[in-house]
Amino acid sequence: MNEFMQFFNNSSPENVSTSVQLLLLLTVLSLAPSILILMTCFTRIVIVLSFVRTALATQQMPPNQVIVGLSLFLTFFIMAPTFQEVNDKALTPLFNEKITLEQAYDNAAVPFKEFMSKQTRQKDLALFLQYSGAEKPKSIEDIPLTTLIPAFAISELKTAFQIGFMIFIPFLVIDMIVASILMSMGMMMLPPVMISLPFKILLFVLVDGWYLVVKSLLESF
Repeated sequence: MNEFMQFFNNSSPENVSTSVQLLLLLTVLSLAPSILILMTCFTRIVIVLSFVRTALATQQMPPNQVIVGLSLFLTFFIMAPTFQEVNDKALTPLFNEKITLEQAYDNAAVPFKEFMSKQTRQKDLALFLQYSGAEKPKSIEDIPLTTLIPAFAISELKTAFQIGFMIFIPFLVIDMIVASILMSMGMMMLPPVMISLPFKILLFVLVDGWYLVVKSLLESF
């Protein structure tokens, strides 16, 4: 510990700044998965795409790697303005030694708070504010992240399940029609899924389903 402190005392300001940047980078990288999942639109996107695969009943098509990869790129696309604002107001001034680490943290939190507050239901936010005993915030900046993040997460879950329900309806209709036809023909031993699967895939391709799903996700934000 003494050698560690002696290193910082004997180092030049440039070396100390580089060490702080490296420490900050490692910290961000270690927290990146949680930040990406709970503070961005990744949760909604990956759940909706998973619902699409389940509704099609194609089992592992598309595979998990494709769904997660597409969700990541859509997340980066949607969150690009927020990330750019964080870079302009927090990271760049910090690396140029114009603001302190505490100021950079506060500046970086504001764009995320603005994004999450737009997607968070008042009922969900009020639940965590009431449980924590915090007073009603006067502005978005006054909302603590420890309250806003879980409220945003459950709001995203509800929104994703609502979209997933709407996606299931047309495929459910196809399953019901195929099952009724097979039953009327006396082919009760034939699994309806085997017959309905090609029709569901055909319908999804004809209506350009992936385009419509991604368009709906982009417009939901």
